[in-house]
Amino acid sequence: MQMPETGRPWPDVQREMIARGAGDVAWRDGKTAVYVFHAGEDIHAVQREAYGLFMAENGLGPLAFPSLARMEKEVIAMALGLLQAPQGAAGAMTSGGTDSITMAMKAARDFARACGKPREGQNIVLARSAHLAFDKAAHLMDIEVRRVPLKEDGSYEADPAAMAAAIDDATIMMVGSAPQFPHGIIDPIAALGEVAAAKDVWLHVDACVGGYFAPFARMNGVPVPDFDFAVPAVCSMSADLHKYGYCAKGASTVLFRSEALYKHMPFSMRDWSGAPMKTPTLAGTRPGGAISAAWAVMNVLGIDGYRQKQGLVCATREKIEAGVTALGFEVLGNPLLGLLAFRHPDADTLALYSAMRARGWFTSISAEPPSLHLMLSPKHAEVADDYLRDLAAALTDVKAGVTAPKAEARYS
Repeated sequence: MQMPETGRPWPDVQREMIARGAGDVAWRDGKTAVYVFHAGEDIHAVQREAYGLFMAENGLGPLAFPSLARMEKEVIAMALGLLQAPQGAAGAMTSGGTDSITMAMKAARDFARACGKPREGQNIVLARSAHLAFDKAAHLMDIEVRRVPLKEDGSYEADPAAMAAAIDDATIMMVGSAPQFPHGIIDPIAALGEVAAAKDVWLHVDACVGGYFAPFARMNGVPVPDFDFAVPAVCSMSADLHKYGYCAKGASTVLFRSEALYKHMPFSMRDWSGAPMKTPTLAGTRPGGAISAAWAVMNVLGIDGYRQKQGLVCATREKIEAGVTALGFEVLGNPLLGLLAFRHPDADTLALYSAMRARGWFTSISAEPPSLHLMLSPKHAEVADDYLRDLAAALTDVKAGVTAPKAEARYS
């Protein structure tokens, strides 16, 4: 496509955009269990309107836009409060989980340098199930990634003893997940904290999925174990607002136990021809709309609203767990939040995935072991019965050898 010589009327362009979107997944109907977190049309409207109010403003310029600076500060304060951070904790908003993880690793690396740790052979230690964003960040910073097998007890949890054995003097970070993405399982963060304290290693908790879910699930009576700054060895956390915070994309938070740890994250430079510049995260320009929409959604929902939303998701997960178990599937581990993975001993996972795609369901799969994977939103409460009915039909077809058009499997 080349740029048109003469501009087109907006109504024409708008109609074409809507028509193009007709082939996308039907997330508004609840038939998508990955990428989109649908908390209802009312919250979607808050996202859209609050984003538009500050769409042109730039989070890079806090002196020019003190309104954004104040909203970001208040979002971070709310996040630190939810995640049981001590006085003096700090953080910043980022564009997403990968950004948050990258900046936490950058801070850990620079902290290690400041403490005199070896620069050669720097590495991070994490479980097999930890998110690939750590590998991406490690690639950017030339840091070795040491992935450790999960426990062999069928829990799908990180193995603290095995991770301890992988740590050496050049380890700059160890990682726990709350929960990890492939199976929806919360790692034993307290036990990892004991390892981190004994080895004097920075412990990061990747709560990109659970950071704005687990606190409210716990308020609702779910037996969520300690996973946040309540564990004394936790130095930093990543938590995505645009996942179970139900905020507009892209919005995440990276949080630190203290200002002393946080100070290793920002980039600051004055040795060039322009004005001095300091940026708290990887990005320079930061969309003001992502900050304002996050602040708005958190204020509109409040604790009561989040408890209701997350309670609905947990109830839906329990319903689907019971439904798939009745169909002969095995749910992997003990998921407590909004994610679950399950497999059938007598049916090929990819064949089931394709059969469900043919019925309009867009989800993901996990590779180890091959299993169907759901990341549930409040909207799924309305369609859980439909999903289970279609899954039963798909299972019957797969067992009978009826094949659906092959669908591309999505792992994340």
